[in-house]
Amino acid sequence: ANDSTVNHHHQGKAMSMMNPLFLNFVYAAMGGFMALAFSYLAVKLFSHFMEFSVSAELGKGNIAVGLAVMGIFIGVGVSLGLVIGMGLN
Repeated sequence: ANDSTVNHHHQGKAMSMMNPLFLNFVYAAMGGFMALAFSYLAVKLFSHFMEFSVSAELGKGNIAVGLAVMGIFIGVGVSLGLVIGMGLN
């Protein structure tokens, strides 16, 4: 019985040392997925309210639409980065 408690104690210690690394990886993966999902939704919402097709205008080389979409991606990325970063504290 004594050997099993010692083994269990060492396993728990190894798991507790690994938890922060695993949790940081999970947070990073979730943050990346959320950034992609919210960026996609933001561009779809932007496209819904505009009188033109965003993808068609980007295909024509419309720089203004490209800059607007870039602004959406940067804004969503920064805001989600701040929310996730503050959530970790």
